[in-house]
Amino acid sequence: MSVFERLSPYQPTALAVLRVITALLFVEHGTQKLFGFPPAPFTITTLFFVAGAIELVGGVLILFGLFTRPIAFLLSGEMAIAYFMVHMQIDFFPANNQGDGAVLFCFIFLFLVFAGPGDWALDNRQRR
Repeated sequence: MSVFERLSPYQPTALAVLRVITALLFVEHGTQKLFGFPPAPFTITTLFFVAGAIELVGGVLILFGLFTRPIAFLLSGEMAIAYFMVHMQIDFFPANNQGDGAVLFCFIFLFLVFAGPGDWALDNRQRR
């Protein structure tokens, strides 16, 4: 049995760890926009406030694995919009426009749409 075959049983747990860590980082962006914590180096506008609310609520739902697939779809779209509305206006390349995070969040959330929440999710309790 190969090393990778031995790791396969841990896939749902690894997916859960990815989901939880991503959600915690995403919630931080929401609290920054809504509550100024951690302190934001930008001015909060109405659009940022709406984005912050989506990030905070969506991040918490992803954290607990509740409605993971539809919420991840919504958050993936939000990050795509954020990239094109904010970051792309600065420069085309994510390394130059500080859009790396938006791109990674977008594709991690898109992955969660297809992969589901993994272990430790409230979605798993609803299925029973």
